[in-house]
Amino acid sequence: MVVGLGTLILASAAGVAALWAFTILPRSLPSVTALETFQPLQGTKVYDDNDELLTELHVERRIFVPLAHIPQTLRDAVIATEDRRFYSHFGVDPIGVARAVYQNYRRGRIVEGGSTITQQLTKVLFLTPDKSLERKMKEAALALELERRYSKDRILEMYLNQVYFGNGAYGVEAASRTYFGKSVNEISVKDAALLAGLPRAPSTYSPFDHPEAAKRRREVVLRRLVEYGALKDPDAKKLVRTDLGLIPPERRRTTGQYFLEFVQQTLEAKYGADMVFKGGLNVYTTLNPTMQLVAEQSLRDGLKALEGRSKAARPGEHPEGAIVTIEPQTGYVRAMVGGYDFFRSEFNRAVQARRQPGSAFKPFVYVAALESGFTPASRVEDAPVSYAIGSSGQTWKPENYDRKFRGPTTLQQAIEESVNVVTVKLQEQIGLSRTVRVARRFGITSPLDVNLSLALGTSDLTLLELTSAYAALANQGAWLPPTTIRYVTDAQGKLLEEHVAEPKEAVPPETAYVITHMLRGVVERGTGQAAKVLNRPIAAKTGTTNDYSNAWFVGYTPRVATGVWVGYDRPRSLGKDETGSRVAVPIWVSYMGKVLGDSPREDFAVPDKVVLVPVDLDPSNECVRVVTMAFVRGTEPPACGRRPAIPAPVPGTPGGPQAGQPTTGTAPSSAEPPALPREALSLSRPAAAAWPSDAQGP
Repeated sequence: MVVGLGTLILASAAGVAALWAFTILPRSLPSVTALETFQPLQGTKVYDDNDELLTELHVERRIFVPLAHIPQTLRDAVIATEDRRFYSHFGVDPIGVARAVYQNYRRGRIVEGGSTITQQLTKVLFLTPDKSLERKMKEAALALELERRYSKDRILEMYLNQVYFGNGAYGVEAASRTYFGKSVNEISVKDAALLAGLPRAPSTYSPFDHPEAAKRRREVVLRRLVEYGALKDPDAKKLVRTDLGLIPPERRRTTGQYFLEFVQQTLEAKYGADMVFKGGLNVYTTLNPTMQLVAEQSLRDGLKALEGRSKAARPGEHPEGAIVTIEPQTGYVRAMVGGYDFFRSEFNRAVQARRQPGSAFKPFVYVAALESGFTPASRVEDAPVSYAIGSSGQTWKPENYDRKFRGPTTLQQAIEESVNVVTVKLQEQIGLSRTVRVARRFGITSPLDVNLSLALGTSDLTLLELTSAYAALANQGAWLPPTTIRYVTDAQGKLLEEHVAEPKEAVPPETAYVITHMLRGVVERGTGQAAKVLNRPIAAKTGTTNDYSNAWFVGYTPRVATGVWVGYDRPRSLGKDETGSRVAVPIWVSYMGKVLGDSPREDFAVPDKVVLVPVDLDPSNECVRVVTMAFVRGTEPPACGRRPAIPAPVPGTPGGPQAGQPTTGTAPSSAEPPALPREALSLSRPAAAAWPSDAQGP
């Protein structure tokens, strides 16, 4: 009676289970006919400045290939490893299930699964990865339906194109390109064995992250191939001893990663992540692949050279750098490098890092000076000066990099040789607020310190905004916001946005040219002379901060503006005498030399309101050190060797010329008082130690 009752209960339970499995369960299952219309998610396609595809932003990297293009060795390896009886079972393998139950029971833990390739495909396409009994029942039911509707080859084809192989690669083609840098139809037996071992645990067996584990897993697959009859034992033993054959690290590094990451962040902020990764957008960027590749290589070479001669290197810490190139007439960012290697550090130093630009900020002071009535020939006394800080009695004494004083110095010479004392005195006379307003017109948006140290570049800026500001000078004073995207269309080709250049006048063309001509002197006679090797008109400025912690060089030709920054992520000295001239200029020259190549030598256009006059840098005006300077017409001094009949009055004084009229002799006084009295100069830097304690370098 007990046996009969037990049998009746079991039979009833089996009947209920069967009824549920064949009547109720199918109602909750998705239709497998979805395979016939299955479409992978459409990512965003990103194109370069020549409309060539750069990359695709997507949730899953997947490249579909038909089964006929997948090598038989890879098919055999997958079947031997995942489902040896694939071509003989009906979707569910009772023998495989029984073997898995036995092995798991014997080991006391789950060491083997009983799912067939068909079941795995149903889980990938239709189900969640939870391990409930209901999910396993659904998986089996869907597998039976798939086997009823589709051939074995069709199921295998879908599996090989859907399964995840790690490192963002879905399907065998994407996996082959990710790990070996070649199409799947080119892989060898050992490559096939490596790929076949990954689906079980892609992260655990990742050949990039865990090469030894990947080797052991590949050995397991090779043994399975021998057991399956697809490989001879001696051949398998030879293959076990071979290396993994992965793409070398330098080939894994793709061009423009910092740029593409910046574009992705821009798109996500505007359209949302779902639209970017699933909406099928087409994004046409401003990136020039050739310039980008050269920029990356030039920066790496320069940083290697710096690290090679550095005596202050610390274990695990490397100098970093950034390069930005902008087309002045459009604002297009043609190249952007945010560090030595994106895969070593994704922090984009071109747009995310704010660092002191040092003397690279000085052109804004000199623009403000020109607007205040000064000219390149105006002289400021280069002599010791001190400023009181707060009420504590402390003083700040700006110094020149070479610790020398030149006496009466023209603004032209001061910017060429990056004379700090002259620049600070000039800043005091013209007023801080004027320089701040000039910087804002040139697109500088970062906070600016309201004290005289502003003249020496102590306010943190990004390389992108500083390079963009210099590009406005190359564009005859018209500033354009930097942009990385030309236009965007949706999946149907409808235009969603298009960049339209809307220049804003930062300064008149004649003022822009005068500053440009002054900055050409930096290359011809000053701190940027190393750039003369390019043998073409270049306007530029070097920059170095206290203790040589930041090295800058920002320069431009009529068509290209490029900025270079070098420093440590945690600010510290690059090494004694590692100035912008020594560190950043060689990187700039190496890069721009290749970018400019054999292109025609183009000079800066001279506006009608500009005149060029020979001026003596020596106060004697006896043509001792003659330099040709640019002036807005009507402000030029007599040519060297000639003296005015009477000394010219200082601008702003009764009877004297106003801003824009001729000036000679000593420097004019400011049309507006300094923005802060000397007692209040420490408003944003409370202690003397926080001010530049050492000379800002060239």
